[in-house]
Amino acid sequence: MLEVVSVSLGSSSRDTDQVVELLGRQVRLRRVGADGDLARAEALVRELDGKVDAFGLGGLDLYFPIRGRRYYLRDALRLARAAQRTPAVCGAGLKETLERRAVRALAPRLGLETKQVLMVSAVDRFGMAEELYRAAGGVTFGDLVFALGVPVGLHRLATLERIARLLLPVMTRVPIAWLYPVGAAQEKELNTARFARYYDRADVIAGDWHFIKRYAPEDLAGKVLVTNTTTLADLEFMRRRGVATLVTTTPRYGGRSISTNLLEAAFVALEGAGAELTPERYAALIEEARLEPTVMDLSAPAEGAPETGALPAAGEPVPTA
Repeated sequence: MLEVVSVSLGSSSRDTDQVVELLGRQVRLRRVGADGDLARAEALVRELDGKVDAFGLGGLDLYFPIRGRRYYLRDALRLARAAQRTPAVCGAGLKETLERRAVRALAPRLGLETKQVLMVSAVDRFGMAEELYRAAGGVTFGDLVFALGVPVGLHRLATLERIARLLLPVMTRVPIAWLYPVGAAQEKELNTARFARYYDRADVIAGDWHFIKRYAPEDLAGKVLVTNTTTLADLEFMRRRGVATLVTTTPRYGGRSISTNLLEAAFVALEGAGAELTPERYAALIEEARLEPTVMDLSAPAEGAPETGALPAAGEPVPTA
């Protein structure tokens, strides 16, 4: 059995340990949260290095890919370099393929051409951002709002790119906790009125779940969320606020969607590779595994609520433990 571990800066309350079948192989998927402690996360990587088949780095990205250029994060490089024998990936490579495909598949179904989209952060999911910009009636990129607290939404992809090229060389060198909720900060609900207007104007809210949750207003009635790595507790949070539909770009195992970093690590382990794969190879593996976005109707009862619209449901990997 292959074993892959996501070492995350996130809260340990979101940890998981399960065995799934993927591409005909059994893979043990583990997530170990370091509760925002970078030194602890680094120690975990060193402890497990050479003992597992691949690492996922969670709670931060190793790099942001913008138009063929990579902006590496200092804290993430520290974690990745702690792995001397086991390959470590952050999910960025898979996002560029899987999330693009998800938006293309869902655009007609969600009627995106008539919808207003709020993408809470785009530099960490530039592939998704680009596809949403092409497909939706309008997009607000919230990187300045949600990462820096600057109440300025961006509405053009070209503007986002220019600002990213200007700010990322500096932003990638500061502690990740300055930019993104890690550890216990992921469980805190902040001032829900501060950026409520951005949510109110949107029909679809996309991007990182912790950014979405951090400033989510009490009323999200009728909204569609396109995100990832959501637990059963997260689903209840969404239901309480009236979210109509949840779309996750990866399969759901044991009531939660698998993170892109953990899924990418699983693909690397399955290939026996020593590093991330090419976009072409990820695309081929996604096709072979028949991975498609999962659509959940959150108006259904919480107990046993059906997952609808997984394309195709029969092709999803089935958890074996």
